[in-house]
Amino acid sequence: MGRVVVLGESVMIQGYALAGAVAVAAESPDEVRRAWSCLDRDVSLVLVTRAAAAALGGAALGGAREPLVVEMST
Repeated sequence: MGRVVVLGESVMIQGYALAGAVAVAAESPDEVRRAWSCLDRDVSLVLVTRAAAAALGGAALGGAREPLVVEMST
């Protein structure tokens, strides 16, 4: 099993690091896209905030099987 990454605004993702996920703070759309492009190959699940999902657009959220991308509901 690969790593779990949580990507988005720092205030929304901080707690996930306590559960063992890799928290990647990205406050602007450019930071989100930059962080996305730098994900390691061993990442199998990426949780993204709504703002991060909007910055990535449909290409990242509906394409390849890995990593699986899930948008947070709140």
